Amino acid sequence: MRPEQPTSLALHASCVALAGRGVLIRGASGSGKSALALQLMGYGADLVADDRVQLWKEQGQILARAPAMLRGMIEARGLGLLRAEALPQAAICAIIDLDHLEEARLPVQRFERVLGQDIVVFHRVEGAYFAAALLQYLKSGALDPDAKPE
Repeated sequence: MRPEQPTSLALHASCVALAGRGVLIRGASGSGKSALALQLMGYGADLVADDRVQLWKEQGQILARAPAMLRGMIEARGLGLLRAEALPQAAICAIIDLDHLEEARLPVQRFERVLGQDIVVFHRVEGAYFAAALLQYLKSGALDPDAKPE
């Protein structure tokens, strides 16, 4: 007998989205989740949730939203809690794992199974361009480095 899959999750993470495509930003406390979310918002992404994210699966997508008591707020270390217009929800297309540093120039694609669905995972990149690159990923996706040329 297969164990039942959970139907929802609550995570210590942040989430921003562009055109409905969301990235889940996770990492240890103090790793920069809110800071990266603020950078992405500065480039045009919209806040979905900060500090706590609720995930659930619906029609083949993993969706994210903020708990009601945290909706429309984001922490800016040294400034406090800031108000922000927040999307009610977004479909997660990637996970940003701030606990692991990416060392490869062209890394292999990584995936993590979330609520029965595979989601691409990116590790933290040490570079001022990281937030801009993530925004471009939200706009247009990425090529699979393992794909064979046609």
